[in-house]
Amino acid sequence: MAEEQISLNIVEGEPFFAHEASINFTPTQVVLDFKCITPRVDPRSKNKPSFQMKHNVVMLEPWHAKAFFDVLATTVKKYEDQYGKIVKPKAVQVAEKLQKEQRKKTTEHAGTASAPSYLG
Repeated sequence: MAEEQISLNIVEGEPFFAHEASINFTPTQVVLDFKCITPRVDPRSKNKPSFQMKHNVVMLEPWHAKAFFDVLATTVKKYEDQYGKIVKPKAVQVAEKLQKEQRKKTTEHAGTASAPSYLG
C-alpha cells in the first residue's frame, strides 16, 4: 500500500501578552479568556485616558483542561526548581495595597463596592 502525502499549512498566531485571565466553564467545556489591557491616551483629546482590551479565548473539553493543568503545574515546578520561587513583584504588591485602600475609602463613602480595576 502506497503512503499518502498530507499537506499541512500552519497559521502562525500573533504573540500575545496576557495581563489578566479569567476561567469559566459549562458542562461540556472550560473557557480560558486571556486579556491584554493597554492604556491609550490621545494628547489632542480632552477626554480621559481610555483602555484597549484584546481577548484571546481558548476553549477546552474538561479532560483536556485537566491535562493542561497538569502540564502547567509540572512546568511551573521545573521553573521554580531552576530559578527559584515565583513571587509577585514588589510594585504589584504596592499597587494592590493602594487599590485595596482606595476601594475601602470608596466603599465607606458610597456604601457600595467599587468596580474592579484592570491594572493589576
